[in-house]
Amino acid sequence: MLQPMDQSHPLATDANPLDVILGGLMRRYKERVPDVQAIVDAMVAEGIVPSGDAIENDHIAFRTMGVEHLGVASLEKIFLHCGYQRRDPFHFPGKKLAAWWYSPPQPVYPRIFISQLLVDDLSIEAANTIRSYTDEVTADPVDALDLDDGAAVDAFLHRPLWRTPTWADYSRLAAESEYAAWVIYNRYYLNHFTVSVHNLPAGYNTVAEFNTFLEAHGFRLNDAGGKIKISADGLLIQSSTVAEMVDADFDDGHNGTDTHRISGSYVEFAERRVLPQFASLPAEEVQREHRRDGFEVGNADKIFESTYSHQTQKRGA
Repeated sequence: MLQPMDQSHPLATDANPLDVILGGLMRRYKERVPDVQAIVDAMVAEGIVPSGDAIENDHIAFRTMGVEHLGVASLEKIFLHCGYQRRDPFHFPGKKLAAWWYSPPQPVYPRIFISQLLVDDLSIEAANTIRSYTDEVTADPVDALDLDDGAAVDAFLHRPLWRTPTWADYSRLAAESEYAAWVIYNRYYLNHFTVSVHNLPAGYNTVAEFNTFLEAHGFRLNDAGGKIKISADGLLIQSSTVAEMVDADFDDGHNGTDTHRISGSYVEFAERRVLPQFASLPAEEVQREHRRDGFEVGNADKIFESTYSHQTQKRGA
């Protein structure tokens, strides 16, 4: 069964909270990232899928600040309450990040990947800059939510956690950690969703083939570490677009705004190959549990850079 990319559901009181949360995340994400609809439109035009509903969402990802009251320990409560299970940890010492992935309560839902910045590993200046904002959060905000109210959780994920940063603070953070700068402005905005290319028709069902399709339609791909990222076991293959640039209003320090173009979100693509023990299964019998699960540090490390300036400058400002 496919996990539809368009998980929009009416905000009815009897709706599954997880459906409402995911629907809200995807709705706003598609509004903010025009590449999403453009890719879907190109796939429909080429006859790859009949509509966006036929696209499987492999996983979604969030970025967080690893500080008191926030970070993974806070955000994960929402998804654990909805039946997700925390799985493997990952560490990215070069980027000063930690992350975990979460398996869904049912295969119809996407996996979730949540990372956090190890703020105390940054310079004192950068850490102090971050805390000048995050210290405004004096208690875990998730604890104040009714986690059975999907609409309330959806609204929470799209409202500011701290004041609007200044361009000077954003720029200082970006000089040391582009991840830090992304989170200080974007907060919990969905960082990316992921097309499961292995469930697409032949000719498009590998990352290599799908990349060719994407580039033929003018989409820019993240080439950090190569356009195709391959796990050590060769069973998880990933790629991603370069993040869209968005107009961002910063606090100008005089009760006004200062607008700049910054990195927003992007789209990822994943090919999960069949595990060796199931290699003899007929293709029509292969299910999710027969494919490589989880994530890969080496792949994720380079995909993080989809929002970094050395990639986004390729799109132009």
